[in-house]
Amino acid sequence: MKQWLLVLVACIVIAAWPLVVQDVFLQRIGALVLLAAISASAWNLLGGYAGQVSVGHAVYFGIGAYSSLVVYTRLGWPPIAGAPLGVVVSMVAGAAVGTPTFRLRGHYFSMATIAAAELFRILAANWPLLGAAVGLMGPPVPRTAWDLSFISPIPYHYLFLAVLMLLLGLTWLMQRSRMGYYLAAIRGGDRAARSLGVPVLRYKLYALLLSAAFTSVAGSLYAVMVGFIDPDSALGILISVKMLIIAALGGAGTLFGPLVGAIILIPLEETTNAVFGGGGTGLTFIVYGAIILLVARFQPGGIAAIWQAITTRRASRETARMASDETTRRTIHVP
Repeated sequence: MKQWLLVLVACIVIAAWPLVVQDVFLQRIGALVLLAAISASAWNLLGGYAGQVSVGHAVYFGIGAYSSLVVYTRLGWPPIAGAPLGVVVSMVAGAAVGTPTFRLRGHYFSMATIAAAELFRILAANWPLLGAAVGLMGPPVPRTAWDLSFISPIPYHYLFLAVLMLLLGLTWLMQRSRMGYYLAAIRGGDRAARSLGVPVLRYKLYALLLSAAFTSVAGSLYAVMVGFIDPDSALGILISVKMLIIAALGGAGTLFGPLVGAIILIPLEETTNAVFGGGGTGLTFIVYGAIILLVARFQPGGIAAIWQAITTRRASRETARMASDETTRRTIHVP
């Protein structure tokens, strides 16, 4: 009960953040936190719940981003109109990448996803349709409301919040469905899952397709908000690493873990970039590496595991206290 009360308070704070905070920089951080939470929650469907650690999810993020700006540059449509196209292409790419790579295990699977992502990045950097190395740019000025080109970060905040709520709702339903139980078995081990009758490859693909679809949506939203992409900003390995770290920091395989990780990591990243200037790519890699080391060394389960340990300890103390009170009461009333 206390946990759901905490979740409710957090939801209220997130919803009210851009209205309470007047600083545009802080409002923009709030929108970026939600966008990062969407992409990390999408990664979590495969990497957290199914235990398949992908380091190539930038592929689906980039497909969504490029789809949005391609339909604008080639057809003159609003960029958001490319989001459905990005979802379809991402699911096709996910099936093409996942079918052979899911036969690999452990770090071999992760290395294969990195290779696939790098292949897509090189392809984008040499394909004129995608702007090659120069990239693509969105509408310089808003033409209609459908361009979703806003000066203020507030509309983006609530747009991203709506998508995140949809994704978390679907994830919550999945956890309690047959698919959620099958993915939990797969996370425990392929052989054990097969022994229980779980069609391992099929449900890995289901998780990947769902994860790729929402990662593509995150890429489309990013392109709409930023208005410019190139191979590094849409398909760079740092995008995949960021999704992984955010989910792991908050707690991979948990519902709200990616959101917690985004709330911690994104303000830290944006602040360091603002203080040291530029993109801060080198410093960003150092921060990410330090977080990986700390999480792997002290708490692989992330903040969710720390919170669970705290709540379990409190529950144990409360149970012990109640048992002690009951024993004392019985002792007093013994004739």
